[in-house]
Amino acid sequence: MVIKKLTQLRQQTPDKQGFCKSLADFIAPKESGIPDWIGGFAVTSGIGVDELAKVYEAELDDYSAIMLKALADRLAEAFAECLHQRVRKEFWGYVSDEQLDNNALIKEAYQGIRPAPGYPACPDHTEKEGLFELLNATEHTSLILTESFAMYPTAAVSGWYFAHPDSKYFNLGKITRDQVESAAKHKGMAADTLERWLLPALSYDPDQA
Repeated sequence: MVIKKLTQLRQQTPDKQGFCKSLADFIAPKESGIPDWIGGFAVTSGIGVDELAKVYEAELDDYSAIMLKALADRLAEAFAECLHQRVRKEFWGYVSDEQLDNNALIKEAYQGIRPAPGYPACPDHTEKEGLFELLNATEHTSLILTESFAMYPTAAVSGWYFAHPDSKYFNLGKITRDQVESAAKHKGMAADTLERWLLPALSYDPDQA
């Protein structure tokens, strides 16, 4: 069994209900004794897309190249959404009787979320490394992570599944220095290295004491 430690950051400004949320809140604490799970996924519809786009570009057909890449991106998102639905209704089956029309799906009216590293609730792209190792994603999908933690092929989506009935998407907001230092310690990473990856989300200038 592969055991990976996930490190999630927490809001530093309370929401309207007075809470500072973290994705970690949607998993039962170990001391509660409640069995709980988190899922992971990585999907792509981009295999072969870049090569075909280059053929179009060589023929000066930029429109077809652009449309091909846009279609691949949309299909990847649709694939991720379809897989999440199967998790809810079939694999985990916690809402096996779910009946939602397209409008309800677009409004994310279902129970559970599939947040991704690099998005508002988890701006830390480095978390993809553990996710990919946990899933053995490259072997199963041909997806690879670049040195900047981008996925290739680029028409790809990866993230986690949370089934908690209160789980919702949220924006983490700006991150304070003490939280970066704490997260870096948990990740076994130098604080200045993590600061570099989180730079757009920092509430402070890392070059100033």
